[in-house]
Amino acid sequence: MADTVDTLVLDLLQWLGSEGKPYAEVMEVWRTSCPRMPVWEEANSRGLVQRTHTPGAGTLVTLSPAGRRLLRP
Repeated sequence: MADTVDTLVLDLLQWLGSEGKPYAEVMEVWRTSCPRMPVWEEANSRGLVQRTHTPGAGTLVTLSPAGRRLLRP
């Protein structure tokens, strides 16, 4: 199952792209309560994503430096 989660974490990072996505959209698409598919939780625990709050604009989820390094060819 770890390979599946690793693949899905990479999918999440690619989906976020260089611009990131609003936190609410990320939660709608990627959060799960299935303990065997913790994609969002795994990306967070590995330090691959970061959240930035901008007053008036809300919270944006972007790739962390580690997430960007992981996606480099």
